[in-house]
Amino acid sequence: MPELEHETQNAPGRLPPLTPLREVVGAYGLDARKSLGQHFLLDANLIARIARQAGDLAGRHVIEVGPGPGGLTRALLDTAATSVTAIEVDSRAVRAVTELQAHHPDRLRIIEADALAVDLAALVPAPRQIIANLPYNIGSPLLVGWLRQASQWERLSLMFQEEVAQRICAAPDTDGYGRLGVLAQWVAQCEFRLRVPPQAFSPPPKVHSAIVVITPHVSQPPPELFRAMERMTAAAFGQRRKMLRGSLKSVGGEKLLARVGIDGARRAETLTVAEFDQLARASLASPSNDPTPP
Repeated sequence: MPELEHETQNAPGRLPPLTPLREVVGAYGLDARKSLGQHFLLDANLIARIARQAGDLAGRHVIEVGPGPGGLTRALLDTAATSVTAIEVDSRAVRAVTELQAHHPDRLRIIEADALAVDLAALVPAPRQIIANLPYNIGSPLLVGWLRQASQWERLSLMFQEEVAQRICAAPDTDGYGRLGVLAQWVAQCEFRLRVPPQAFSPPPKVHSAIVVITPHVSQPPPELFRAMERMTAAAFGQRRKMLRGSLKSVGGEKLLARVGIDGARRAETLTVAEFDQLARASLASPSNDPTPP
C-alpha cells in the first residue's frame, strides 16, 4: 500500500494538553482489532521500562512499528533519541499518534503503511534501532526481514508472544529451538529481557509476552549466504522429525552432510548454529546441490 506521511504545523500559542493515554482508545475509537493482532499497552511505568531495555538512545534514530494509541511512542520521545519514526497501518491509530506531533514537530515522523512492505532502514540514517511492541500476527515475518539486513541495525528491542521470544533465544536440543532461533542467533546476540503478563494489555491476550533484545554482530553474512541459510533451515525444520539425510534431500542430502562431517542420522534440533553455518556455506560451494530459491 502507498505510504502516507502525516505532518502537522505547530499552532501558535500554548499547545493543548495531550489526551491521557488511558483515554486515547475511547477518544479515537481505537478498539483493538484481532485481524491486526492488536493488544495495547497503557501502563506508563511499564512502557517506560520497556523503552529502557534499548539502552542509551542519544543520537539514535528509532523506528517503532505498530504504535497503536502511542504509549511507547510517548516513552521513546521522552528519551534522548534524535528522532522517532512510527509506522502504522491502522488509520485510527495514525490519528491518535498524530496528536503527539504538535508537541514534537522536529522529532516525530508518522508513516501510514504496512511495515511488511516498507524498507525501514531506508527511512532514517544510522545509527538506527527498532523498538516495538509488534503485532502478534506478523512479528516473526517482520523479524526475519530485519535479520536479512542486520548490518543496518544497531539494535532491535522487540516484544513478541512469550513462546516466540523463547524460540528466538532457544538453545540447540530444546523444545523451542528451530529455524527462527538459528537465523537470529546466527547474525546477532539475542537476550530474553522482560516477561510481560497478559493483564498489562488492553485487551489482555491469552498468553504472556516478552521483550527480546537483538544486537547484530559486527560481521554479517552476504545476501547469498543468508539465502542459503534460509533454505537450509527451512528444509531441516520443515520436516524436523526426520533424520537429516531425509529432511535435507532437497538441498544436498547425504553428499552435503558427508562434506561437512555431520551424521545424517541426526535431527535438525541437535545441530548448533555453527553447524548450520557449515551446511549453508557448503551448499553454496556446490551449485548442483543449491536449488533455485523458492
